[in-house]
Amino acid sequence: MAPKWRELADRFAEQIRNGEYAPGAQLPQIRDLVKAGEGSKDTVHKAYKELEAQGLVTSSRGHGTVVRQQQPLKRLGIGRYDKAKWRDSDEVAFIADRVASGRAYRRNEQTQTVSRVKASPAVAAAHGLPEGADVYARARVVKEGTQPTHTLTSYYRPEHVEGTRIVDPTPGPAGRGGGFRVLYDAGYEIDHMTEELFARVPTTEEAQLLQLAPGEWVVELHRTTYTADGTVVEFAIGVHAATRFAWSYDFKVPDSAKTEGENE
Repeated sequence: MAPKWRELADRFAEQIRNGEYAPGAQLPQIRDLVKAGEGSKDTVHKAYKELEAQGLVTSSRGHGTVVRQQQPLKRLGIGRYDKAKWRDSDEVAFIADRVASGRAYRRNEQTQTVSRVKASPAVAAAHGLPEGADVYARARVVKEGTQPTHTLTSYYRPEHVEGTRIVDPTPGPAGRGGGFRVLYDAGYEIDHMTEELFARVPTTEEAQLLQLAPGEWVVELHRTTYTADGTVVEFAIGVHAATRFAWSYDFKVPDSAKTEGENE
């Protein structure tokens, strides 16, 4: 016979999978289940930890145990940076992902803090600055409802952003069109970028902040953004909960041999 906590975990898992508890729904409080005769506090706690280990729920102080969004967000690779989205409209990158995924969003699901910091080796190398030079760090935590999906910290040279909305710590995107629109208005129109992805085990702080299930990895993103003349106007580091995104890229396949022939 399976232990009581296993029976309880299996029952909740089935209810989650058949939609009785929808994504974002909160499971009953442990104390309420104990009062209802579902078992001791330890039994219910073990059941909830099992659901968390299966990736079905997240548990955090203040939010209780919440059913996770099972369908990952489509994280657009190229289309999320379409100039028409942020220059002519107000569809910043994280909102573009939500729209592409058919998911609801609110602008205040992106919070931020802005500070002037000393450039780390990676930041200094990206911007071509001496290590320890002053840069602005714009750190964001992005959530879907109450569940964090990723963090993103953008680093800028002070001379590019001083006095702009980018260094305004008001929560949410940096005004209409976000940071790229601010750079555009300041005369730094983005032209191309590089992105590098690294999968790794999260730090303890990252696991807590992103409410990760035990054993869940993160994908670290390094993004370098350039103007047409090659000026780096942003270097960003993002940490994404690996199971909450499906990375999508749509691009024209190059033919370097044809290009070389045309240049001869």
